[in-house]
Amino acid sequence: MIVAKIIIDMDSTFDARIVIKSISPEIKNNIPNTSVSLCYSNKKIYLDITSKNLNSLRAACNSYLRWINTANNVKNSI
Repeated sequence: MIVAKIIIDMDSTFDARIVIKSISPEIKNNIPNTSVSLCYSNKKIYLDITSKNLNSLRAACNSYLRWINTANNVKNSI
């Protein structure tokens, strides 16, 4: 198994919670061969991705990081 642990600093706990809530439906749509854990604490988002192979891990990292970035950009534009 291959594991990626990503920590993202947000401006506030509120911002982290909003981003997590906005992308949480994506966790239900599993990326093949991966397991994803997404949570927040204080001003940080914790993203843990476990995969059977490097290609699936890369795809999952790219997807989740894009979704987090998009949610954050939308939050900032409102």
